[in-house]
Amino acid sequence: MVGDRTHGGFKYMRLNYSLLSMDDLGFYRKKKEKKKCFRINGQGKYGLKSCTRQQSTCKDSNHELTAPSSLAFPSLPFQRALMLRCYALAFFRFCMSVASSLRLLHCSSMASKPSTFDGLQTIQPGRIRVLKEGMKPSGRNVGPVIYWMFRDQRLRDNWALIHAVDQANKSNVPVAVAFNLFDQFLGAKARQLGFMLRGLCQLQRNLEETFGIPFFLFQGEAVETIPDFVRECGASLLVTDFSPLREARKWKEEMCKRMGDSVAMHEVDAHNVVPVWVASSKLEYGARTIRSKIHKLLPEYLVDFPALQSPTRKWVSTNQVIDWEDLVADVLRKGAEVPELEWCVSGEDAALEVLLGSKNGFLTTRLKNYATDRNNPLKPRGLSGLSPYLHFGQISAQRCALEAQTFRKLHPLPVDAFLEELIVRRELADNYCFYQPQYDTLEGAWQWARNTLAEHAADKREHVYTKEQLEKAKTADPLWNASQMEMVHHGKMHGFMRMYWAKKILEWTSGPAEALSVAIYLNDKYEIDGRDPNGYVGCMWSICGVHDQGWQERLVFGKIRYMNYAGCKRKFDVNGYIAYVKELVGETKKRKVESLASIPAAKEPRNSKLEP
Repeated sequence: MVGDRTHGGFKYMRLNYSLLSMDDLGFYRKKKEKKKCFRINGQGKYGLKSCTRQQSTCKDSNHELTAPSSLAFPSLPFQRALMLRCYALAFFRFCMSVASSLRLLHCSSMASKPSTFDGLQTIQPGRIRVLKEGMKPSGRNVGPVIYWMFRDQRLRDNWALIHAVDQANKSNVPVAVAFNLFDQFLGAKARQLGFMLRGLCQLQRNLEETFGIPFFLFQGEAVETIPDFVRECGASLLVTDFSPLREARKWKEEMCKRMGDSVAMHEVDAHNVVPVWVASSKLEYGARTIRSKIHKLLPEYLVDFPALQSPTRKWVSTNQVIDWEDLVADVLRKGAEVPELEWCVSGEDAALEVLLGSKNGFLTTRLKNYATDRNNPLKPRGLSGLSPYLHFGQISAQRCALEAQTFRKLHPLPVDAFLEELIVRRELADNYCFYQPQYDTLEGAWQWARNTLAEHAADKREHVYTKEQLEKAKTADPLWNASQMEMVHHGKMHGFMRMYWAKKILEWTSGPAEALSVAIYLNDKYEIDGRDPNGYVGCMWSICGVHDQGWQERLVFGKIRYMNYAGCKRKFDVNGYIAYVKELVGETKKRKVESLASIPAAKEPRNSKLEP
């Protein structure tokens, strides 16, 4: 494998290797080249000796070679030397391909070894954690398998569902999916709950019609409803998907205590490509420390999904009738302060359309500009648009990565940039929240950051705003106001602006603790993908320097990385962005008035209501 000196690790080499041809070799021409390099299918760089001489090129049918300017008209011996160099590089690539193939065979043999789960062959053992062992019944009667779905709300490409069905078929027992609606969950409003419920409605229909797997919906506290359902149906195994957030982990701990001795509980990481506990056993300092660990495990874990099997034994009791329209109307009324988004259609089919659609699909029509446009707030189409679907688990990150790999030959740099964000950065966020219990407070910052923030907490601020003023975008900075309005009315602030937005909150509040609290509150309330590890880590990076390093010390910020209005002006058209958001907000306000007028009147109160 070829070393990447920039990242201090190794680039992941894709599985479908091809032998090197002459047109695979290319030396990039620069006027004053500091380092010559060759690229192998866009996946790795190998630095040669530094050179600052003027360069000219020598073309040969399908490839281009770079030569010093003094050899603009190369002699025959020089041409032969270049050709020998090409053949040597080709042989080097061939050797790498053979070695990598042998490595993959080794990984495959390791993955196919018998696991602790009898009969389990379709999922890597490392993806599963046993939270609670269950005592085997003395007789032949084994209860059904229940999959408590929480974070990964999909039928396709769902390792947790695959594991639940596998275990049910192994024991010849039925399997069901259970979902719990919480009375309150981290401030979610109509925007988030409406999106989620519409996706679950489609999921229930697909589960029952395609595979005959029943879907049960409960309301209240999961630590009560799920164990009660397990007890009622006599289940022997409860399978759940993985979330690193405190609340979900506490619920699972409590469930293990409440369920009987005969019930086992398995947790499956169906959200990450490499399971968080496999990628690293500790809190990682930054992307540079986790990148190589993840890349080394990708040949084993970034594999295609097996087909979901139908249960061999059907659920015999009557399926639950769910009034989805009533549930959606309920959350729209109670969470009308933050209304739904028209631009973001919920469900697995919509997620695949965003990824692979022929008209506006990210990989099929927009990928080529990702590397250059993704940091420009004036080009929102430069982003993938997948974050809402990834957050609610309506599409698998692993599926996105597998599909992206098929475009690597056409767009190597955009694919590399996309996979860095999709895999390394997302899984770094899960690593932080999993191994740092205080992931949303100052106590979760590195010691150097806590020290410098404490030293500058009393520094005089030019402006100090209340939470209400910030929420209503009543500041003296038109750029910040525009970013806040984009989030409030559009439900998604551009990623580059999120950094500037959070850092200004640090500058404009009484101290770092208040700044972090306000940033998380606003993010979770208005972002369609709020209440997510990526959101918490984004706020912690901006305000507390998590996954970053110390910079030049200054007032208020201390050694935390600084961003300002002038810096944004150098990177993009600030006035153009402000005008774009103004137009966007006007259109959204008009639709909001129309949607409020169409909400049906409230029905009679039920025994259990969903509170936003």
